[in-house]
Amino acid sequence: MDGSPTPPESPAQTDALLEAVYDELRRLAGAYLARERNDHTLQPTALVHEAYAKLAAQETPWNNRAHFLGIAAQAMRRILVDHARGKQRAKRGGGWQRVELDVALAEDPTQSLDLVALDEALSELAELSPREAQVVELRYFGGLEVEEVGDVLGVSARTVKRAWRFARAWLLTRMTEESEDA
Repeated sequence: MDGSPTPPESPAQTDALLEAVYDELRRLAGAYLARERNDHTLQPTALVHEAYAKLAAQETPWNNRAHFLGIAAQAMRRILVDHARGKQRAKRGGGWQRVELDVALAEDPTQSLDLVALDEALSELAELSPREAQVVELRYFGGLEVEEVGDVLGVSARTVKRAWRFARAWLLTRMTEESEDA
């Protein structure tokens, strides 16, 4: 895929796009799950397939590879958050699930926070600064580079870098406040 706009018009085209980026989606899913606890019940393949089922049901036109990966990353994030919430329910005997925050997002790589709290903070950020929240989703959850994020959002790399710095600082401040209040 060359990055030019090629919205799929049929399920076959969506399937072809998935096949073209399947290995990258598995890599992303593996990276997400590596941050989870060791006994996590989801496997990378299952996460990719569940995300694909959500994407196929949306019938969203994909502008390019980066756009598709960004939307897929968002779907995987939602699946993992839903899974974490399910595990936390008292009837299932769950406690808080901890994941490592990527070094690119955290200044201190030894810090960890739970995925549900990160999702809540990111949702809060989206209400305040939608672009910054999109940058986090595409960079952290989507694994896209600055230039790719710029292409997806239609902004310059400099704008993406500025939004990334702001979002990291805001999320770290918010997550620190939440952990101190707990």
